[in-house]
Amino acid sequence: MSDHPSHAFKIVDATEWAAAEADGAYGGSDVDRADGYIHLSTEAQLAETAAKHYARRRGLLLLTVDLAPLGGAVVWEASRGGALFPHIYGPLPVAAVTARRAFAVTADGDIAFEDVA
Repeated sequence: MSDHPSHAFKIVDATEWAAAEADGAYGGSDVDRADGYIHLSTEAQLAETAAKHYARRRGLLLLTVDLAPLGGAVVWEASRGGALFPHIYGPLPVAAVTARRAFAVTADGDIAFEDVA
């Protein structure tokens, strides 16, 4: 049994995700494609990822990704001070996404979900 979580999270632009849903898979953001893999975060890493890479951005979706069906395409690699991040080598199948929530990231880097009353 793996010590890694069974789910991870991906922040995507809502318009890019709409195109991925039509295609059946997400090929990654410009940064993902440049790096050669799709960046994901664990729940514990999510706030820092949002603040570091998405401050002042709107029109985002937080995707919950089931890692099990991705098998060996998911590689846990060290980043930020040695923390292990899940990376997908290959496209992210739409079917592996179990939930999505619309949100924005404030100027301070805080996640502001749009569905919170």
